[in-house]
Amino acid sequence: MKMRIVLCVSGLLLAGCLMTACKRSNNAAQGPKAYAALVIEGREAVGTTSYSASIRGRQDIDIYPQISGTLTKVAVQEGERVKEDQLLFVIDQVPYQAALRTAQANVKAAKVALNTAKITYDSKKKLRAKNVISDFDLQTSENNKLSAEAALDQMKAMEITAQQNLSYTEIRSSSPGVVGTLPYRKGALVSPNMPQPLTTVSDNTQMYVYFSMSENKLLSLTREYGSIDAAIADMEDVSLQLNDGSMYAEKGRIESISGVINRNTGTVSVRAVFPNSKGILLSGASGNVIMTERLRDAIVIPKAATFELQDRVFVYKIADGIATAQEVDVRNLDARHYVVDKGVAFGDVLVAEGVGLLREGTAVTPVFPETAAEAAGTAETVTEAMEAVEAAGQTKTAQTK
Repeated sequence: MKMRIVLCVSGLLLAGCLMTACKRSNNAAQGPKAYAALVIEGREAVGTTSYSASIRGRQDIDIYPQISGTLTKVAVQEGERVKEDQLLFVIDQVPYQAALRTAQANVKAAKVALNTAKITYDSKKKLRAKNVISDFDLQTSENNKLSAEAALDQMKAMEITAQQNLSYTEIRSSSPGVVGTLPYRKGALVSPNMPQPLTTVSDNTQMYVYFSMSENKLLSLTREYGSIDAAIADMEDVSLQLNDGSMYAEKGRIESISGVINRNTGTVSVRAVFPNSKGILLSGASGNVIMTERLRDAIVIPKAATFELQDRVFVYKIADGIATAQEVDVRNLDARHYVVDKGVAFGDVLVAEGVGLLREGTAVTPVFPETAAEAAGTAETVTEAMEAVEAAGQTKTAQTK
């Protein structure tokens, strides 16, 4: 019998909430209506926060030619995995080979000229020792020798430049990675000033995932851990949701948090690192970073206790038997609960259910779950159960005051 009464009480409470708007005048005459209520208490909570993110290779290296010429060979395919120093492209080598041979010939000629100048100078020194020639002739001979030495150094430098330019005709990868698009094909004229790189080699053994964090969130982390460096060291691993909604199998870690706040967005840039041994993550892709957060003394309320008005979230706070709307700053904890950052405090009494039917200033009797169950359990009839519930709510209200 008592079990049936408890079920009837639950149904009547719900029906009473639904009929509140239609019977406001009757309710005023009958006095405050009973509403399920809760008292704000702090507790530990584990929540998640999602951030839109962009994915980049650990190194995305744009490959540009260092000399001008015609491509004679494209040695890789798009998407091919390459090793460090692997050949990617070849530029026409003929003019650069000719330039090198010319430079080498100039070096030989400069060596000959230097030898001649040295012989002449040695001869002049002997003649000057015998007073056959003047000091002017000897000094002139020495200057010619020094000039020949300088000319040889210059030709050697030109030879090195020619050798370097010839080596630039073979374009190699500076790091291991995956080849991107190949916009230029064999026969294309390329140069160092071209607007688009020959390709991009992405080192994707590990991937950088970039996202933005609000200034308030950064301040919260700094207060919790003491400093940004301590937060980075102690924060839990993060997850990555891919663009198709699936979760990436491997966890990542926050590696750096920018110390400069963007003036336009009010956010800081955060970089996480994810392993990519299977090559699933691709540079240029997007997703969502999921951060797990453990909150101490958090204010957690059910979403059923809130209502929205013009993109603002409100709750009804009960004080002196009157329901008053209160705006709150909230963030998602899970599908059914919010974490409240601002607007209510420990010990506040809130309407837990039926807030959509309440109006500002409505007189209510808060009914707490444990009180309602105890009061209804001792009733013999439905009428007695309702009266017991409301009476118990009033008693609980007096106690909380």
